[in-house]
Amino acid sequence: MISAVAAATAGALLLAGCQSGGDEPTTSADPGTPGAAVAQDITLWLAGTDTPDALIDYLKSEYTAENGGTLTVEQIGWGDLIPSLTTALPDPNNTPDVFEVGNTQSPTFTTVGGFLDITDMYDELGGKSLLDGFVQAGSVGDTIYALPYYFGSRMVWYRKDIYAAGGQEVPTDLAGYTAVNAALKQQGIGGAYVPGQDWRGGISWIFANGGDIATFDGSTWHASLSSDESIAGMKAWQELFTTASVAEVTDDDSTAYQAINDEFLPGIPAASTVAPNWAYWSLGDLSVNDEGTTVATWNDEKFGAYALPGVNGGVAPVFSGGSNIGISATTKNVDGAKTLMRIIFSEAYQTMLAENGLGPANLDYSAKYAEVAAMGDISLAVAAEAKLTPAAAGWAAVESAKLMEQYFQAVAEGGDVASLAAEYDAKIDALING
Repeated sequence: MISAVAAATAGALLLAGCQSGGDEPTTSADPGTPGAAVAQDITLWLAGTDTPDALIDYLKSEYTAENGGTLTVEQIGWGDLIPSLTTALPDPNNTPDVFEVGNTQSPTFTTVGGFLDITDMYDELGGKSLLDGFVQAGSVGDTIYALPYYFGSRMVWYRKDIYAAGGQEVPTDLAGYTAVNAALKQQGIGGAYVPGQDWRGGISWIFANGGDIATFDGSTWHASLSSDESIAGMKAWQELFTTASVAEVTDDDSTAYQAINDEFLPGIPAASTVAPNWAYWSLGDLSVNDEGTTVATWNDEKFGAYALPGVNGGVAPVFSGGSNIGISATTKNVDGAKTLMRIIFSEAYQTMLAENGLGPANLDYSAKYAEVAAMGDISLAVAAEAKLTPAAAGWAAVESAKLMEQYFQAVAEGGDVASLAAEYDAKIDALING
């Protein structure tokens, strides 16, 4: 959901024949008409099992009520999603009419023509109330192909008891986060779990200092790890890792979800970790249930969370998790697909997402999310400042090559930031434009 798999690169090549500006799909009514004039049976592909069954049932019944046709929903495992879409999208007879992808996978499909242009629907489906970073991930220039489906936000999860034992309080700026965890580590009672390869958490230090992974000049993407701002951010992150981290240089973000649980680390425990809001379900006091499964029970006295603070206070920009959704460029059922998009972005469905703990695409309907989601108020504050990876055709290839993991590990190992930034800018530039 928050990273592209290796198959995405090959998928982009196979999808090259899908030109969103080519022949118009066969339709039964004017695509601009709200609701199809003729019933159309359509298919929706959802990624994984994140969408609850009750919401899927709602989409099916509401679609039939508005269109008269049948909506078939298929849940494709995240590991199978890219290969499945690569095979299905170019074929009008087998393509899903509407499909979901992870937010970092979205640029691969927008730039190769996998999605239909829905720029004319942007205002109708929520406009500026939609999460802008996700909209940008589904756009090429000013043309919009995919919109956010739901979001999750990275935040700091911490141990209240360890902070108290070390005489530390929640920091109010980014340097304070390093100072708090460094003080705990010096006392031998805790530290920050900062995996050496966790670029998804670490890029917040680049963003917070005004830097970025890459910039777009109107026609070409250019890696920008060597900018003064990006270098300043990475030097600050290197200081954090060197003075405050209790993780290894080869660790990645896959274990950040459990890092502050008791006995997670054999040595100095982790007093804090940066992870998405759904880490809530993996953090807490551990026990074994009747089925023999280890479960975590949240303990408000021991565990807490807060937004990663910015350089000068406030909230630091973090990399947001979640997904995008759009219409297949080769669908024969444009009317039906657009009707479904209207249902998905309606107040009713957006509210249902929020009620089920999934950050709604439209922030106008986020009040319920703040009430019911784990740390929902923090998640919303973070989401408003969140950023995504570059919306570039070759970003999937960059991720597949693990260039960002390599860069962060090299910095964690004590390498010269400026030299490494120049080295990895060149490597990213070789792939990022596809």
